[in-house]
Amino acid sequence: MTKKRPLGLPSAKLVMIAALAGLSAGAVAVYVKRMGSGNTDAPVEVASQACPAAKAKVEALKPLIKGEVAALVPADEPRSIALSFKGRDGKETSLADFKGKTVLVNLWATWCVPCRKEMPALDALQKEKGGPAFDVVAVNIDAGTDEKPLKFYEETALSSLAFYRDASMGVFNTAKKEGLALGLPATMLFDAEGCLIASMNGPAEWAGADAKALIDGAVKLK
Repeated sequence: MTKKRPLGLPSAKLVMIAALAGLSAGAVAVYVKRMGSGNTDAPVEVASQACPAAKAKVEALKPLIKGEVAALVPADEPRSIALSFKGRDGKETSLADFKGKTVLVNLWATWCVPCRKEMPALDALQKEKGGPAFDVVAVNIDAGTDEKPLKFYEETALSSLAFYRDASMGVFNTAKKEGLALGLPATMLFDAEGCLIASMNGPAEWAGADAKALIDGAVKLK
């Protein structure tokens, strides 16, 4: 019997959806129904820098990419990517500010149904694993003001995830240019040096045992 997960979907179904998204660009429509949100003309940040030393980390991580996070794709070319967004106070923040931590960056929007189902699991992952060595950085890309995403945080009782926003969709467009965002949700795993080591298009059960083992393994990579 299939066991229901906190996201409200069976984990097997989540894995299937995410895997299909990663294998086919035709699955983009499942994740990106923009509903008039966002700004596709937002500037794309230039910036990626090779991280040859991270290739060994990618190889070490591969055995942990299985089960509920099987759709995660190891980076063929580990690299640093300039991603910037704003905090709850409107202060400019960038991925570089998290150097020294393993970081799971998740791009989401309130109009994205898989995103909405995934956010409680990301919140649970941050609650259990977040700290000096690891953070989940969930970046909302709704157009307009902070009202809708903040209301979603309140209604969903998200208490551990910090609030980050990029209403210009610049962070999404940068990830898209790098071939990392076919749609939403889009997730990227960076090591403590700020180098991309894996990515995923589509949702996953981030509060599950496979995800926790993956994060524990990524944090230990040297």
